[in-house]
Amino acid sequence: MTDYDAIVVGAGQAGPGVAGDIAGRGERVAVVEMEQVGGTCLNHGCRPTKALRASGVAAHRARRAAEYGIGTGEVTVDFTAVMERMHRMIDAMRQGLVDWLEGEQNIDLYRGTARLQTAADGLHTVTVDGQVLTSRRVFLDLGARATRPPIPGLESVAAMTEVELLQLTELPRHLVVIGGGYIGLEFGQMFHRFGSEVTIVAGERVAAREDPEVSTLIEQLLTDEGVRVVAGQADQVAAQGDQIVVTLRDGSAVTGSHLLVSTGRRSNADLIGDAGLALDDHGFIAIDSRFQTSVPGVWALGDVNGHGAFTHTAYQDSQILLDESRTVDGRITAYAMFTDPPLGRVGMTETQARRSGRRVLKAEVPMSRVSRAVLDSETTGLMRILVDADTEEILGATFFGLHGDDLAQLVGLAIQTGVRYPAVRDALPIHPTVAEFIPSMLRSLHPLA
Repeated sequence: MTDYDAIVVGAGQAGPGVAGDIAGRGERVAVVEMEQVGGTCLNHGCRPTKALRASGVAAHRARRAAEYGIGTGEVTVDFTAVMERMHRMIDAMRQGLVDWLEGEQNIDLYRGTARLQTAADGLHTVTVDGQVLTSRRVFLDLGARATRPPIPGLESVAAMTEVELLQLTELPRHLVVIGGGYIGLEFGQMFHRFGSEVTIVAGERVAAREDPEVSTLIEQLLTDEGVRVVAGQADQVAAQGDQIVVTLRDGSAVTGSHLLVSTGRRSNADLIGDAGLALDDHGFIAIDSRFQTSVPGVWALGDVNGHGAFTHTAYQDSQILLDESRTVDGRITAYAMFTDPPLGRVGMTETQARRSGRRVLKAEVPMSRVSRAVLDSETTGLMRILVDADTEEILGATFFGLHGDDLAQLVGLAIQTGVRYPAVRDALPIHPTVAEFIPSMLRSLHPLA
């Protein structure tokens, strides 16, 4: 049995920062990782997918080179080289984090299956493949994983989540995607750009959390590139020779060589056993505004607490935890879908604003009117900002198009710091940028119809 000043279970985006801070104060910390150091983001989430996205963008730009007066000849994609590039980058990043954890004087890194036993006297136990660790402070950075919906026949075929997809060594001939959310759309677009035929079974509509007209623009982007988008729910899956057949509720069917299932994510709280921690209605660990669970001395950070499903929210959890003046309650979440072009979002959608009971003003401009987008020949999308007519608060923004991810972050900073829209309206922008349209948009606000 080894006693520590703190135990961190999970070396994703929140855990290492907490461990490093505590260790930096001269206290002994155990970090336990059950899979791969770096968590979802580094190993099969944000970073590998963005490395692949970059290859897809390069191929797409090359195919469009004639639009810019550039001749390239035939454009081909070496899928093996694309995947090797991604793995080379991710392996180096992961090893860098491992080297740091193993090199810290007051941190011991354990690998193996962890089980947590909480105790009424406050001395909690984490068992790692027979090794017993104890501490009065336990921080859980357990993350989340892909769900497998209860579709008849799904378990009888080689259905992939993003984890298995990122290990492919040969390009799928026809990738069928069940799920029209961010993961499915990002993979669907990039694999089509690599050369796969792609069909997305999108449910009610793609990006269903977004406003309907935004979903329509995203679907149009994909279909214009050649991705097939099918509205409907998967009702059954079956193998047919070396093919996979997905039958929809309306009786139609989609047949492909590979199947990606991207219908949501679930908490990893169950991976540490029954530790006596209260869970919310969706199986995530219940926390207070300072990440304290129902058991004193145990905190839950990152995706497993249900207060964010992004790398940046998990990382910020660790920052908030380490600053006693902050709570998670005041967080304004900005996020992006990394299709090309990206969708950046912060605050309310128009649908949410209409339901809020506020007097809402709106400004919107299509990307086809944004001079920088025109100059770059990237005119897909729109820019939308919502404000409160009475308080002058910025309520939310949607940017689908060139630099949409960074634009959402700019507006998020204004919302987080309490800047009212007149101050943004009167700011001096740089020309020619996409962001320069934010002040001008705020000079043309009008009530929601």
